[in-house]
Amino acid sequence: MGLVARGDQEAFGAVYDAVCGPVLGLVRSVLRDPAQSEEVAQEVLVEVWRTAAAYRENRGSAMNWVLTMAHRRAVDRVRSAQAATDREQRAALLDRTPAFDEVAEQVEARLEREQVRRCMRSLTELQRQSVSLAYYRGLTYREVAELLTVPLGTVKTRLRDGLIRLRDCLGVTA
Repeated sequence: MGLVARGDQEAFGAVYDAVCGPVLGLVRSVLRDPAQSEEVAQEVLVEVWRTAAAYRENRGSAMNWVLTMAHRRAVDRVRSAQAATDREQRAALLDRTPAFDEVAEQVEARLEREQVRRCMRSLTELQRQSVSLAYYRGLTYREVAELLTVPLGTVKTRLRDGLIRLRDCLGVTA
């Protein structure tokens, strides 16, 4: 392995001959697909050539080092394939998600509008006028005061009290 680390192609040929069969057998036992097994085995052997300097004899045999590399690469391929399958399944589920239910949304909006109308009827006439002008016609507080010919502070008080009653009537929590 030391000669392979220095770029000796003949030494790599000998290592290749010694480990090729066991690497392919191990990878095939993990992947079960002959084509992918050959591809992963080739990747492992290229990695052996490139990273031979990382091999440490005191940690185990060269065969164990290469087979560990092969096993890890095969497991990574399985995990990658599983992740791709999971992504495809999630995408398929999203495609089957029912489209926006327009009818349900319209019914819900109509019910909410009716509830707001009912609550607006619970306000005093002065509060209802102030809220309607400010929130439905988009007038400023000052414009509401001028239109109703009342002081600005009175409009603010009516609006505050009216909005509190609306909040309570609609069941909105603060």
